[in-house]
Amino acid sequence: MAAPGGTPETTEKNPRRAAGRGPARRFFRKVQPLPVRRRRRTRQLLASRGVFDSLVSLVGLIGRPVRNQAGQEIGRLVDVLARWSDGQTYPPVSGLVVRVGRRLTWVDVSAIATIEQRQVLLRSARLDLTEFDRREGEVMLGRDVLDHQMVDVDGVQVIRAADLYLAEAIGRVRLVGVDVSARTLLRRLGPRRLTIPTPERVIDWAAIQPFGETESGAPEVRLRTTHEGLHRLRPGELADLLEDLRRDERRKLLSVLSPDEAADALEEMEPEELATLLREADPTTASLLLASMEPDEAAEALRDLPVGHRRVLLGHMPVETAARLGALLGYAEDTAGGFMTTTIVSAGIEETVAAVVDRLVEARDHDADIDAVAVVDSRGRLVADLPLLDLLIALHQRHGTQVGSLIGDEDPVTVSPDTHADEVARQLIEARRLSLVVVEDERPIGRILADDVLDALVPTSGRFRFPRLLQ
Repeated sequence: MAAPGGTPETTEKNPRRAAGRGPARRFFRKVQPLPVRRRRRTRQLLASRGVFDSLVSLVGLIGRPVRNQAGQEIGRLVDVLARWSDGQTYPPVSGLVVRVGRRLTWVDVSAIATIEQRQVLLRSARLDLTEFDRREGEVMLGRDVLDHQMVDVDGVQVIRAADLYLAEAIGRVRLVGVDVSARTLLRRLGPRRLTIPTPERVIDWAAIQPFGETESGAPEVRLRTTHEGLHRLRPGELADLLEDLRRDERRKLLSVLSPDEAADALEEMEPEELATLLREADPTTASLLLASMEPDEAAEALRDLPVGHRRVLLGHMPVETAARLGALLGYAEDTAGGFMTTTIVSAGIEETVAAVVDRLVEARDHDADIDAVAVVDSRGRLVADLPLLDLLIALHQRHGTQVGSLIGDEDPVTVSPDTHADEVARQLIEARRLSLVVVEDERPIGRILADDVLDALVPTSGRFRFPRLLQ
């Protein structure tokens, strides 16, 4: 394998695909195959026969002789370093750590002639015995990456690097793949063999997002700056990853997600896993995550925590948010008040449809919880529940239309906060509606959608579990 020179490659960006929440939507996600993500690998480096045939195993390379130009052994390879900070999909090798006698010596990539599976050959008979000192942005592949957890964003699973593979690609020696097979890991745990490790189950490095911090004094194994792989995952897929990761790696994943992405993922997690995450996080972080979630989902998560911990988290939230969640926690879990969402859009009878649509635009971040608008009179009492389609049709016909003119003879479907979940489901079925309004003293205080009812009546999730490896 020849060494250095070349230009950085370009990476492909993919838009994040949105998905809903709740058991019903989780079921539909369960039966969807993954061929689109799998086909992306055919465009990656390991699809090239030339690259695949020239793979060099890091596990098989460590401990091998490093020879000078004359073929004389000058030391043994301790580790390989790669540049991690320039955003390239395939990190280029930047140097070697070589043990010469009792010293750890640094060898720059410019001094390397070839990296072979059984040895490393240098360009010169001379070696600068500079003591090793890691430079900023460099990662020791053996120490910092091997055996660490990562995320395969193509296969949507947590993996552990049993071996790493180097190859010449795009004019440089690069990290191009990771072996995640159990056989490779077990082989390493046994007696060291003279045979060279063979690839068992190699994933192209372009599909990988590494996580976690190295030992004290070492730089982080950082996520790529674009995070394009993670951002295209659905909330349920991110939830699977969060559940599979250890505490530190979980924290790193959450740190690179936007508040909305993190909230959507948390809403999809299994209750016991979410409770563990919230207990492990510091109170400030946990309260911010809860405040970003939909109120009904956040209240459900708080119910699974000890009372004392729940009070601490509420105390770290803004007063208005804490009061809203505290009110939801005051209702029994299996009643309408216990699983309703307080995200509700209301409209006065004399308001124009255009004004109401503007309000809906402002609430677009909560679109999964809004399928109708609660129409109230001058005293705030509910008089109608208008589907969004009716509003859009009226807006198309005439912008100045008043909301009151759209009200028909049909009474809104309502329940009180104390209504049991079974009765809520019955009313939804009889009315053939996708949602109903929760009222108190005739005033709307929340809304319940069909998937909220499923959440209440079907406590176990139907979310598909991606395979867990090497656990």
